[in-house]
Amino acid sequence: MKFRDVFLLAFRTIRSNKLRTGLTVSIIAFGIMALVGIITAIKAMNQKLTESFSTMGANAFTIRFKERSLRFGGNSREIEVSKKASRKEKKSSLGKNITKDEAEQFISRYNFPSIKSVSIFGGRANTALYQNRKTSPNVTVFGGDENYLLLNGFSLQYGRNLNHLDVETGHNVCVLGYDVAKKLFREGLDKSINTVIRLNNIPYRVIGVLESRGSTFGFSRDNIIITTYNNVDRNFPSNFSFVIAVMSGDLLKVNEAMGEAEGTFRSVRKLNTTEDNNFILDRSDSIAAKAMNSLRFLTVSATVIGLITLIGAAIGLMNIMLVSVSERTREVGLIKAIGGKREMVSRQFLLEAMIISVAGAIFGIALGILVGNLFSIVLGTGFVVPWNWVLYGIIICTLVGLLAGLYPAIKAGKLNPIEALRYE
Repeated sequence: MKFRDVFLLAFRTIRSNKLRTGLTVSIIAFGIMALVGIITAIKAMNQKLTESFSTMGANAFTIRFKERSLRFGGNSREIEVSKKASRKEKKSSLGKNITKDEAEQFISRYNFPSIKSVSIFGGRANTALYQNRKTSPNVTVFGGDENYLLLNGFSLQYGRNLNHLDVETGHNVCVLGYDVAKKLFREGLDKSINTVIRLNNIPYRVIGVLESRGSTFGFSRDNIIITTYNNVDRNFPSNFSFVIAVMSGDLLKVNEAMGEAEGTFRSVRKLNTTEDNNFILDRSDSIAAKAMNSLRFLTVSATVIGLITLIGAAIGLMNIMLVSVSERTREVGLIKAIGGKREMVSRQFLLEAMIISVAGAIFGIALGILVGNLFSIVLGTGFVVPWNWVLYGIIICTLVGLLAGLYPAIKAGKLNPIEALRYE
């Protein structure tokens, strides 16, 4: 018999045992669904992290007093994205805040062709008030300069940006995040321009409103107010360190720009040649990469869960195929009696196992992609398909069908036709 005939015979046999086939396909599909679903969700998380933490682009970097941390909401624990950096921090003198004078000295001394910005964090437990409308005490305040919006991926919807005079004088002017403006000015965001709000009971004139940037993992990125770093330094005194951001005009010269920035800031901090850096140069897209690396354990967990389920499915498939061999012993004897060869019988049973396994893979992949993209809808990312794991899933299930069907196929091929025909 030709391969096509053997394949059609195997397919008809599978169709004739719908319940048994359906249960086996379901077991395999569940394992692949768990694997592909979690991988799809992780890919959606990676995409969201890239959007959230790479706002400055690959041609920018920051100078910080220590390694950046990921904070997942409110006052929850900060998770260091790099254990290696944490160990390094203990050995070096990392942890000394960057002062305003040091940041301004760097800006004046750094001559590499680039856009530079100074900023400082003003806390995340602030309250804004306008007339009888008041925000929750969870507004985040940032202090920056005229380049802060550009280097952090913000866009203005109404009004104007901070200018050099605002920065120098430290006037009480501010730019509202979309959520804050929407809360205080329900009659229209454009009505907020040139009005006076109270931020922690301090009067501020609104000069601009930012476009919405959405949320990350359920936490809004629009619940912010931006003023000048001199103003934050005066009105929100804290022990927060200043941050310096630099954007090179040429992506190919970022490493050169970082090298010159390191040398310049070492001189600002008066470090001699034998001392280690007591600051960090951080590429703007590196935080996303580090965060994605910290999610690798989820990928490993998903793989283990999927493989354990598939091992169970392989055992179940093998048992079903062995039962099938026993039930169809007379059929095998008849095939051999009319000239069918052992290889053809073995091939038929092997094809049956592989067809069931691949069918489970197809259903499992489709369900996994749908389940994983439910998470991407929550995060607000685009439709995600992990094409590499789609291929891996098909290959893995093909191997599962091959291994699970191998012994039953060999057993069926070795049946004696005379004994098989007399089997009751």
